Amino acid sequence: MKRTSNILIVAALAGGALLSACNKGAHNRKPGKVYVPDMYESRAYEFYNPRLASMKPVEGTVKRGSMLPYHLKAEDTAQANLTKNPLVLDEAGIKEGKRLFDIYCGVCHGQKLDGNGPLYKGGEGPYPAAPPSFLAGKLMGYTEGRIFHVITYGYNVMGSYASQLDMEQRWKVVAYIKSMQGGGTPAPAAPADSAAARPAAATVVAAK
Repeated sequence: MKRTSNILIVAALAGGALLSACNKGAHNRKPGKVYVPDMYESRAYEFYNPRLASMKPVEGTVKRGSMLPYHLKAEDTAQANLTKNPLVLDEAGIKEGKRLFDIYCGVCHGQKLDGNGPLYKGGEGPYPAAPPSFLAGKLMGYTEGRIFHVITYGYNVMGSYASQLDMEQRWKVVAYIKSMQGGGTPAPAAPADSAAARPAAATVVAAK
């Protein structure tokens, strides 16, 4: 009899504890213990908040997989002349360079690189002076680094195209121009152990 009473008492206590726990609910504000409370009661984060969405990356950081920054300034033309194209491009890369050239450069320099684009149009267009040809004159002597520098910073009446074309795209345009100056065929790929063949891509986020 006594044993039965003990069992009933234990059962009653266990049932009461169970009911008490259930009544507190899943989001009880006063639990006995909470694991990682900063996650249990985390602050709301408005990902599309206008202020957060308009924030710029930390200065000097490089997007994963992107090329390393171009550190030469507009006045560093002597060093720019010595800069080599860090990309080794195949036929598809040259073709992409042509596509970008036709979009961004052809309007002035002409899709034939002869300086007779729609803005000049043999003297009938809105632009009074013929842009220089890439297939004759001084531009034939421009190094690939010089062409890249001009695309990056602009020159004379030509403005910068750095905001329209990222670094890799600019080098592809340069490669296309040099291939056309060489007779319309892509330049031979550089040896694997040369400096020009080494990719200038960042594999991690880097800062100054």
